[in-house]
Amino acid sequence: MKRREFLILGAAASLAPMALHAGQTLDYTPGLVKERLAAGDTVFLDFKADWCTTCRAQERVIGALRAENGAYDEAITFINVDWDRHGRSQLARELNIPRRSTLVVMKGEAELGRLVARTSRRDIQGLMDTALAASA
Repeated sequence: MKRREFLILGAAASLAPMALHAGQTLDYTPGLVKERLAAGDTVFLDFKADWCTTCRAQERVIGALRAENGAYDEAITFINVDWDRHGRSQLARELNIPRRSTLVVMKGEAELGRLVARTSRRDIQGLMDTALAASA
């Protein structure tokens, strides 16, 4: 291995833990939310369906806000919960999720905020700012 390749690989490996959640959205699997909360993460849950127009509108706003403010990606763990697969899951029942297009912010055992079928930039940014403040 050449010295340059070694240095590049070493640098990439040292940054990997920091990049694990940065800019990344995780897809829900059973146990993931409890795992991330136990690790101390602030979690932003997005209960959505591919066919849901309200969900797509929320997704556009969330994406725009994340692109404008990198602090969201640095501090918040975003988890997409596929409504068609997990709408009747234990997680959805425990959190009393009424429908798709529900956004929930959690830290530890506490729910910090929730939006149901809301698509306004102001509302979604407020929820994301709540998550950001909790992660500080």
